Amino acid sequence: MIAHVVLFSPRAGLGSAERDALVAAFETALRDIPSIRHARLGRRVTTGRQYEQRMSVDYQYAAVLEFDDLEGLQAYFAHPAHEQLASRFLTASERALMYDFEWTEGVPRPRD
Repeated sequence: MIAHVVLFSPRAGLGSAERDALVAAFETALRDIPSIRHARLGRRVTTGRQYEQRMSVDYQYAAVLEFDDLEGLQAYFAHPAHEQLASRFLTASERALMYDFEWTEGVPRPRD
């Protein structure tokens, strides 16, 4: 399983029309791109734990999209719905981080 992990904060002053267009682009991508197996979107919560004080940048939201394999992720990137989402995302976000990970279930075993 491959996870595309995005941490982001919206641009200050982002209008409701721009926010709605970003949400619509995300919904379209989820509906139209068949290689997306699962998606989650959430807002950051804080608990007062000490590690929160070590964060140098606050990302308000996270999105995690899961794919069966690397080919599925590449198909997502190449899809026109992703192009539309990426365009909206780049103009709507103030800052963002994007990482791709290979997920394993349970306790991972060391590789040779």
